[in-house]
Amino acid sequence: MDQDITLTSLEILYSISRELAASLDLRKVLANILTLTTENMNVERASLVVIDIHGKPVDAAIMYNGSLIPHTVDQLLDVVTSGLAGWVVKNQKSVLINNTQQDDRWLVRPNQEIVDPARSALCVPLMAQEVLVGVLTIVHREVNFFTQSQFALQQAIADMAGIAIRNAQLYQEVEHAHLRYRDLFEKSIDPIVVTAMDGMIVAANQKTFETMQITSGEVIGRNIVDFQVLPEKVIDNLFEQIEKNKSLIYEGSLLNAKAEKIPVEVHVSIINLQGQPSLQWIFRDISERKNLDLLREDLSAMIYHDLRSPLANIVSSLELMKEPIVATKDTSMIQLLEISDRATERMNRLISSLLDINRLEAGQPITNKKMTDVEKLMDESIETLHTLAKSKQVMVEKMVFSKIAQILVDEDMIRRVLINLLENAIKFSSEGDKTAIGAKANGDMVTIWVEDHGPGIPPESVDKIFNKFVRLHGNSFAKGLGLGLSFCRTAVLAHGGKIWVENVSGGGSRFILTLPAAAIN
Repeated sequence: MDQDITLTSLEILYSISRELAASLDLRKVLANILTLTTENMNVERASLVVIDIHGKPVDAAIMYNGSLIPHTVDQLLDVVTSGLAGWVVKNQKSVLINNTQQDDRWLVRPNQEIVDPARSALCVPLMAQEVLVGVLTIVHREVNFFTQSQFALQQAIADMAGIAIRNAQLYQEVEHAHLRYRDLFEKSIDPIVVTAMDGMIVAANQKTFETMQITSGEVIGRNIVDFQVLPEKVIDNLFEQIEKNKSLIYEGSLLNAKAEKIPVEVHVSIINLQGQPSLQWIFRDISERKNLDLLREDLSAMIYHDLRSPLANIVSSLELMKEPIVATKDTSMIQLLEISDRATERMNRLISSLLDINRLEAGQPITNKKMTDVEKLMDESIETLHTLAKSKQVMVEKMVFSKIAQILVDEDMIRRVLINLLENAIKFSSEGDKTAIGAKANGDMVTIWVEDHGPGIPPESVDKIFNKFVRLHGNSFAKGLGLGLSFCRTAVLAHGGKIWVENVSGGGSRFILTLPAAAIN
């Protein structure tokens, strides 16, 4: 007899293992487990409730007299929080009850008119990697029905069921993630291309075909570089850079079927596609931005070309007026003349900076370099901004820590760099604050810095503050075209130096630039 039970149990386990291996659909897995269990044990009813990591029921299969019956979320919640299944969930231990009327763990529902007849019940937790994933309850009409062998069989079924449920859950999660990705992929407003690690295209979204005016057959299987005009900085080692950094952002051009260039910002990143590392390329059309940049460039050119001549006339007129006005000894007129001088000087610096930006970005060399004393440039910058500092009651401190070699530079250009930085420091300072301009020898370089105790630079703006037309927003920041710091960077880089900004502890910022010291023969 025991041998027959053992053979039957093995047959049941074999049948269940085959059924569980045949599908990864969670609903089918649950139904298969209950159907095989109830058929082989001839039980009245059974339920299998799936539980998430928070102990909440998320799915279930309930069978009564051989048929699956519908259920509600409230019913499932009631099952796993009270009664026999609730006790098993809480304690994560299996239970065998020979007579349900003699065990307090069996749930008797309130206001139940008919007394529930005595039955046999067993309930086992379903575990996967020591995590509770469900609870299986089986009920038979007769008391003392379940034997220890049958109880052990249900334990074995529960072990298999727990793993099967977890596999089905993982499969569902992967499928949902894949569907979400496909949905985002196809609905994206940007062209998206997926390639192998060597750049061979394996997939592209509909926006890619629309933008490039090309069909799927003309794209799939070709290399992504065939459809791009790459910038010089990435053209030779594009894929090496991606593998090294795991992602890459650059500006280039996307070629359509007519070989027309579409300006794009390219975002490349390594993704996992069906277990294989792949590259995802997102092409963001920046045609409007490029057109706007061109418009700004034209506007800048118009400003300095159209203002330069009239400003020169104003300067000449002020020079002619200076001697007669000074001779009158009229204090108010002299003050007005000084204000006009400072205003025209500031406009002249702005126009010269605009001209330098365009000239240097076009690749024109600096031709009027000469040996220049750094301290002299610092003194002249402080003197130029003396009135502004006085009006704001800001003290400017000069700091020189060592003998500094001369620098071979365009004196006027670097003076304007220092004036720009110091003017910003004064503007962003509060009444009574101190600002500093300092310099020191640093090997074959000279380091110059300007420090203030103003609002500082937001971390997200540190890397882009030197870009053209970038302005910081907020009441703490002065308004302007966003060209001052762009000019500073362009001028310093053209002289073979570097410039960057650091935030000062306690508030404020420190702009630092380095320039090559002149070689001593």
